Amino acid sequence: MSTYKVGEQMLSLSVIAEIIAEDKQLALGEKAKQKIQDCRDYLDKKMEQSDSPIYGINTGFGSLCNHKISKKELGKLQKNLVLSHACGTGDEVPNEVVKIMLLLKVQSLSYGHSGVQLKTVELLIEMFNKNILPVVFQQGSLGASGDLAPLAHLSLPLLGEGEVYFEGKKKKSKSVLKGLNWSPIELQSKEGLAMLNGTQFMGAYGVWSLLKSQKLSYMADMIGSISLEAFDGRSECFDVLLHQVRPHKGQLKSAANIREFLKGSEIQKGEKEHVQDPYSFRCMPQVHGASKDVIIHVKSIFTTEINSVTDNPIIFIAEDKVISGGNFHGQPLAMAMDYLAITLSELGSISERRTYQLISGLRGLPEFLVADPGLNSGMMIPQYTAASIASQNKQLCTPASVDSIVSSNGQEDHVSMGANAATKLYRVVENTERILAIELLNATQAIAFRNAKSSDFIEGILDIYRDKVAFLSTDRLLHDDIEKSIGFLQGLAVDTELL
Repeated sequence: MSTYKVGEQMLSLSVIAEIIAEDKQLALGEKAKQKIQDCRDYLDKKMEQSDSPIYGINTGFGSLCNHKISKKELGKLQKNLVLSHACGTGDEVPNEVVKIMLLLKVQSLSYGHSGVQLKTVELLIEMFNKNILPVVFQQGSLGASGDLAPLAHLSLPLLGEGEVYFEGKKKKSKSVLKGLNWSPIELQSKEGLAMLNGTQFMGAYGVWSLLKSQKLSYMADMIGSISLEAFDGRSECFDVLLHQVRPHKGQLKSAANIREFLKGSEIQKGEKEHVQDPYSFRCMPQVHGASKDVIIHVKSIFTTEINSVTDNPIIFIAEDKVISGGNFHGQPLAMAMDYLAITLSELGSISERRTYQLISGLRGLPEFLVADPGLNSGMMIPQYTAASIASQNKQLCTPASVDSIVSSNGQEDHVSMGANAATKLYRVVENTERILAIELLNATQAIAFRNAKSSDFIEGILDIYRDKVAFLSTDRLLHDDIEKSIGFLQGLAVDTELL
């Protein structure tokens, strides 16, 4: 099993995908270890030599920042912080997102600006490596003073508190640590605050959503091409000349993808009775391409974020400064995730319209894509389902980042609501995948009514798909077909760097 050395290079989305997919182990690079230790030593020395108030280190938190804490109670202060802030509620964060949270927290702490103990970071790494995943809840963060509640739950197992998933079961953290002969961490000054301040909840949801979005963007081009063939659509609208005179990068890429998918198609060589196609087919490069451009934009924001220090205060050894600021504020992520939700919703919206066209009894296709319509409802209701999901996506696209509620007695008077943007985005991603799976179900059904063959690429996809989902001759339980279609998309391997 290979190992990824944290702190030796910038973390990218493709590297994260590789770490998760290949179940790589984490280890701190030697430079990162030294930075973490040097920062801790600096902070300990500073606390010995000075009684001056430093926010969160020897003071209370939030609006309690003017309450000075004695030196003998600094460890207790940090433990109280973690326990008091672990008040998340609602649904649990999926384990795949929690694992990314652990990775991002280790990455942020590895820069040596946070003042944590080396053994604290090493225990987080051991949890990652052994798939000891804290139980974290979706609700509780305002996305401003860090993701306080979710990160508190992420931190509880360090203290032997809370619950974790381990070896497929939910267990008490204390029993898991005892079983592994691990001792809970005794938090030192600043450590609880370093764990709780940060954007790793928002960041993990955003990373997961971006990785899925890149794949869905490619899938939209592929599935849209199958639908075009099934609808006997025209292909001149994908000509490179057309897109070179409006050269948005995403538009150029989507058009190129579709041309490649259609290469050698017999259906395209046939004579067409219609002069042009509806927008949901003809404008795929323009609509899908705009989504690609947004994904690239949001990816750049998250790449910066996951390679940043986002707790507070931040320690600068060379300059002998401990600066309290606002790097924990989630506004860049909140706005980016709202934007990404909109772009995915549009991929789902145009997909549902193609499904609608396919079942409408046009261009020689039977109504609802089934023999003997009337006796059979065929693909009538899967389109209802897609329409319902597409409409829910639109409702979920109300931006979270324009909202704010005052907290902590007015000290935290503007918040990003990035955590809400994150959990909304997660749902939009899953919804869009379902809509595309329903389109694929309809497209493969419709193309079977064509007498000519499609391209070798598309015929290959159809052969693989038919192994999972059979042609619909008469009505059957279509929920099962939709679930199989979703599973088919999830199982297809796609290079996440295709954008």
